[in-house]
This record gives sequence, structure tokens and C-alpha cells, in this order.
Amino acid sequence: MNISNLFKIAMRAIAANKMRSFLTMLGIIIGVASVIAMLAIGQGSKRSIQQQISEMGSNMIMLRPGQDRGPGGARQNASAMQTLKLSDYEDLKEQCRYVSAISPTVNSSGQFINGNNNTPSSLYGVNNDYLTIRQLKIDDGAEFSDEEIRTAAKVCIVGKTVVDNLFTNGEDPVGRVIRFNNMPLRIVGVLRAKGYNSFGMDQDDVVLAPYTTVMKRLLNITYLEGINCSAITEDQTQEAIEEISEILRRNHKIRETEEDDFTIRSQQELSSMMNSTSDLMTTLLLCVACISLIVGGIGIMNIMYVSVTERTKEIGLRMSVGARGIDILNQFLIEAVLLSVTGGVIGIAVGIGASTGIRVFAGWPILIQPWSVLLSFAVCTATGVFFGYYPAKKAARLDPIEALRYE
Repeated sequence: MNISNLFKIAMRAIAANKMRSFLTMLGIIIGVASVIAMLAIGQGSKRSIQQQISEMGSNMIMLRPGQDRGPGGARQNASAMQTLKLSDYEDLKEQCRYVSAISPTVNSSGQFINGNNNTPSSLYGVNNDYLTIRQLKIDDGAEFSDEEIRTAAKVCIVGKTVVDNLFTNGEDPVGRVIRFNNMPLRIVGVLRAKGYNSFGMDQDDVVLAPYTTVMKRLLNITYLEGINCSAITEDQTQEAIEEISEILRRNHKIRETEEDDFTIRSQQELSSMMNSTSDLMTTLLLCVACISLIVGGIGIMNIMYVSVTERTKEIGLRMSVGARGIDILNQFLIEAVLLSVTGGVIGIAVGIGASTGIRVFAGWPILIQPWSVLLSFAVCTATGVFFGYYPAKKAARLDPIEALRYE
């Protein structure tokens, strides 16, 4: 018996029990749709995190004074965290071959005041390279001049959130003077809005000033609270970290047997950690969705056993007129695969529609990868073969005489 005839017989058997066939396919439909939707949510979240990290500077390297933990695992206090000096910044700036931009950082939190308006925020002491490292753009006004940095001028660049809180009547903030605690600061520029990042932090709630201003006029310190720099390319981040570590260890006269008195972190570490977390959550969601596919496969196996029992006489009749066991096996296997594949196609459409609905109504980041659709289709086909084989094998092994006598 040729394959085309077997397909026709399988199609007639499915059409003869439309409602039963649909209910059988429902498990596959739900399973495939769940797999596509869960993968779309997971991949969308992963891409969103990667974009957020990229906006923060994917090749950014952060240096902090002191070790993460002191002897015995206790965190070190502030007085022990003064190991980065301006001379370290100058040496790194001159000697690093894999660094394209570098900025010292010091910061202080407090109240910014403009007339009757005030807002709490953080003041970061940096240079102009900090804008490049953090991928910040000036929307209005200008950057700090070299003269303003050299003379520790009382100037600042403000973020959009700070502008909205201090200039509630829509005034142009450039050129206006605000106060940070008791120190006046003249606004020379306004940053382009970036919004919230994936960690829920407002990237526009920030004020930048020359690092010399914050160090000399506000904090009265001679050490740095950190150094931010940017590798030439993301691929050269590790080389830049090794180069920075070598220069700082030499500057601080650290012996080979001693640990660093500074900490280096890169965005690659953060990206790797977040991607691992995202992949783990996607895998968990996928496992839950696959349970629906397994349930759907069991439904196909169950209904095929019922079909074999109902059509026992038909099987005996076919065998008595010359049908071989392999023909009977193929007939029921094709029927199981048709149920599974049809359910898979409908499930793909439902899954894509559900993913689109989640993006539109819930506002979640969604990314439907072509491989996820192909994977779902391949899995549902394999499910039909796996769960349909045993009932088909049972049908093929029936004795024709006993089958014809079956009541």
C-alpha cells in the first residue's frame, strides 16, 4: 500500500471524529504555543538586558579602592579604601594601550536647591571622558572646559530628572545657578534623557561636576573613590584589565604573593551574570511549557489506543486482503503524526499571537527567534512519532483472524 493511500485513510479517520481529533490536538497546541511564548519572553528579556548594559557602556571597566573583603571575610571600612590616587589615574592615562577613555570619579549625595524647589540626588566628580565611557550625550549647553577642570570651577552638567524637579516652570537651565548643600554650581550643560535601566535606576537623576571641584571644594580629599575607563573594543576588555592591574600593582609596590589593594570590575562580568540568570529563567519556563507537550503526547497515545481498539475489525479486514503489518503500522503512525503536526502548526500561530499580545498589552520585551519556531515544530513532530509508535505497533501485531472475530 503506497504512502498517498495511507495519508488518505489517516485523513478520513481524523475527519470522521472531528471533535475528538481537535481535543487530542489541544494539548499539542497549548504546548507548542507555550514553548514559543516562553522562549520569546526569555529571549526578549535577554536582549533588553544586553541593550541596557550596552547603553551603560559594554566595554566599561570600573576600578574601586581596596579589596571586596578584608581579612576574615569582613568588608573594609571607608578609611581603608583610600588606595587610588590621582597619580594612578595619570599613569593609567599615559601608559594604557588598551584604554580609549578614562575618568577619575568621586561622588557625594545631598540636596540640590533652586529657589523654592529642591531634589535629592548625587553629584559625581568626573572629567569629560566620563560622558564617552557612560555613553552620555549633551542635549543642551556644553561639556566642561579644560580650564574649568584645572581651576576646580563651580560648574555642573545636570540630568533631565534633576532639571524637571528644579525648573518646574520650564525655564532654560543652562547658565542658571543651583546650590548643592551650601555650594553654588552654574549649569553649563544638560544631558540627553536615557530613562530607566533594567535595574529600575533612573539614569537621568544625576549631576556631573569636574572631579577637581568635588575633591577640593566639597569633600576636601586627595584620593579617588574610583576610576572608570573604557577599553578600545569589547573584545579587548580582558587585555585592558590585565594592563591596568599590572600598572596599579607596580605603582602600589605590591609583591607577587600579596593581593591587590584595588578591585576591578567590567561590564562583561555583569553581562555574563545577567545572561546566565536570564538563560536559567528561560530554561525553567521552557521546562514548564514542555510539560504541556508531554501531556499532549500522552493524549495522542491514549486516543490512538482507543482508535486501534475501535477499528480492530477494520485492521483484520485489511490484513485479510493483503495488507502487511508495516502498512498497518504506517497507517496509524501517519495518523498520529498528522494530529501532532496539525496541532503544532496551529500552536505556532497561537504562540506568535500570544507573544505579540504580551508585548502590546503587558509591555514586556518580546523576541521571537526563527529557531524557536522550528524547534517547536520539530518537537511536536517527534512527539507524534514517539507517542504514536506504540499504538501503531500494537495494531500491526494483531492477528487477522482474531481481529475479524473481535466484537
